[in-house]
Amino acid sequence: MTDENTNPALQRLTEVDSLRWKKFPVLNDGFVCLVDVMGDDSSIVQAARVSYGEGTKRVSDDRTLIRYLLRHRHTTPFEMVEIKFLV
Repeated sequence: MTDENTNPALQRLTEVDSLRWKKFPVLNDGFVCLVDVMGDDSSIVQAARVSYGEGTKRVSDDRTLIRYLLRHRHTTPFEMVEIKFLV
């Protein structure tokens, strides 16, 4: 069994869960809060690599790929992640 502190995916889930339904004030009387998240960085790189038939490589390669996608405005892989807010 993998320890939560050693598994980056589980650690990210814990961080996201701690932010769910927490109200962040906006302007005078408004707020925004995180309702749900689907996907993460690995979802983006897997979507980008699916056409090449290659699986996810090292984390440093994932960072490089995400930066490349942003720099060259290849936005379709970013559509694999969804975030729902209450405003």
